[in-house]
Amino acid sequence: MAALSDGCSCPLREYCSGDRKSTHKGRSPPKAHEIAGPLLESLAMAEKRVGTISTWTEVADGLVIFQLMPQSGTAFPDYKAGQYIALTRENCKVTTKVKDADGRVHYDPAYNEDGSAKTRAVTHSYSIASAPFETKSTGALEIYVTLEKLGGGQFGRFTESLFQTTPHVGDTLGYVERIVGNFNLNQRAQGADQVVMVGTGTGLAPFVGMMKQVAHEARSGTPSNVKYTLIHANRTPAELGYDADLQKLRSESGEGFDFTYVRSVSRPTPADAYDPALCQGRANNLLRSLLGLPTREHELLDEARANDREVSAAQQAVDRSTTPLLGSGVDRETLKARMPAGRTTVLTCGNGELMEDIRRICQKAGFKFEMEEW
Repeated sequence: MAALSDGCSCPLREYCSGDRKSTHKGRSPPKAHEIAGPLLESLAMAEKRVGTISTWTEVADGLVIFQLMPQSGTAFPDYKAGQYIALTRENCKVTTKVKDADGRVHYDPAYNEDGSAKTRAVTHSYSIASAPFETKSTGALEIYVTLEKLGGGQFGRFTESLFQTTPHVGDTLGYVERIVGNFNLNQRAQGADQVVMVGTGTGLAPFVGMMKQVAHEARSGTPSNVKYTLIHANRTPAELGYDADLQKLRSESGEGFDFTYVRSVSRPTPADAYDPALCQGRANNLLRSLLGLPTREHELLDEARANDREVSAAQQAVDRSTTPLLGSGVDRETLKARMPAGRTTVLTCGNGELMEDIRRICQKAGFKFEMEEW
């Protein structure tokens, strides 16, 4: 998961991304009060540390991968690929939620009596993009983060502070010495023959760690019989974080590590058509296309027409959307064969609206559905 929005309504907004709920078919997600006690108790018992940023790599404007080293003399706790850690940023701006007369929400800075900006510590949770074997080797955790844009020139408090501070290498972050979460292959995909992962934006992070770990275990003599398929989408090719790493993993696919990687952009340019491995369209619509389903935008337009509702907004959404298109070097039938009904588990992380549509798709296709919230 990426960090939660500063506008998130979750009661645990300073400790987690969303309410950490899992959604699988008819199972009801836990209520906030059902998870607040155990989570807060767990965090309160964990030791607080201060780590140091050791590398800072700009993927694209406002999109970064950084590595965090633990406090001197300590090591990060063991973890499973896909889990998350709570990070703390000191001196973040305090903001006040304001609703305009037209219902739009924005966040105004809060000030002290002397006119200085109010600040305080903010804690957000981030999925870990590194694999456990990498952390054992280097000591570091790797985090994939975007500068959260709230609109109107405003940014999320945590990421605004993180991105504005320079130099980045040598900067510090607080963390709770406890890595938690059940969004991992053992708990969400146990017994599955085929696992399809759908990651949008920085929601890719847990899947990067998962696949690097599975590949490492295969190389180390613990092969997997599962077929893994990863669909990753962002706006432009430059924003496809970990693209080179995932293409390398795909090239290593073979006995014991069966992995394919499908990459897509939702704002393609004419030049993108020259990349035979690059698809076009949002992740949910690309999956719909593979399964012979209409795009979500077309589905909403059809529903509006069937119920005699106003269709102009739905038609505009269709007109603005990118038609899903596989790259010329991507074989549709080969991908479809990796997603048999009744034997496929779909894991998704990223944009909330798209994840909800992945749920709809899974219901139509007969897939098991598992979701990690932002």
